[in-house]
Amino acid sequence: MTEGVRSLVKREEFFLNAEDGTKIITQSWTGNASQKPKALVQIAHGMAEHIQRYDSFARKLVSEDIYVFGNDHRGHGKTGEGQGSLGHFADSNGFEKVVQDLYLLTVKMKAQFPNIPFILFGHSMGSFLARRYVQLFGHEIKGLILSGTGGNPGLMGKIGKMVAKREINKHGKTRPSDTMNKLTFGGYNKKFKPAQTEFDWLTRDKQVIKEYMEDSRCGQVCSAQFYYDLLDGIDVINRRENIEKVPKELPIFLLSGDEDPVGNFKKGVIETYHDYEKAGLINLSCKFYSNARHEILNEINREEVMDDILSWIHNQLQKERV
Repeated sequence: MTEGVRSLVKREEFFLNAEDGTKIITQSWTGNASQKPKALVQIAHGMAEHIQRYDSFARKLVSEDIYVFGNDHRGHGKTGEGQGSLGHFADSNGFEKVVQDLYLLTVKMKAQFPNIPFILFGHSMGSFLARRYVQLFGHEIKGLILSGTGGNPGLMGKIGKMVAKREINKHGKTRPSDTMNKLTFGGYNKKFKPAQTEFDWLTRDKQVIKEYMEDSRCGQVCSAQFYYDLLDGIDVINRRENIEKVPKELPIFLLSGDEDPVGNFKKGVIETYHDYEKAGLINLSCKFYSNARHEILNEINREEVMDDILSWIHNQLQKERV
């Protein structure tokens, strides 16, 4: 991206007060104040990372007059640091609280920029949060983009919840759980032997992995309560009666690397696509990127991915105008 485009982007940081008093640290990327944006995109980031990692993507969107907002989830980034609990959503009902935080930001964005088409983007854990969001607030948005999502873990998810509950009873809610961390991520690098780091499954871009490992706000081991909340949330979003709540006309774009272990190397993403199809959704798109791993926005073909996302957004905006 040229310095000229970069200088036209205005990035601001602010906070929202959640209902329980938690300060949710938020960033916005906007452009020329004298003109209205074509669309608004809200980003829900993934696990053990933070919203600032989406800076290049946000700037690319702003260069196309699409304004971007996103917050550090509870237990993540500056929000987690403010709570004094990196890797811990909340002592109870954490997944739903984080979804409500997302909606709180949506309300603020819409008040600031009324009558502008609104799209939600969720990556990895953020995609699970976004899938819950559209079950509750789907009529509020014009499109959903799911990056690096996964399928229904079924029995393994139930076993995971049991192990997390045992860990909570043994060590408390807030202590980082190496057991749950290994259970969740232990097998992700298997396909990428000989792995140079424990995070080779994220991307083929070694510089990105280096920066991730050096970032104090990335890669934290999360609490047993966090894992319980996350697995419970994934259980909730995969229930048939909840999938049925997603508006049938909502456009959804699923995209993933075909070497992404979170999506079980395409299988989980295809399963999610079919679940929406069975629920009667009529505007579904799906794309896989050959040899790409989990973080497709940080992959060596990231420009292709961003261009595809922009193309999809422009197509939705074109339909809105018709």
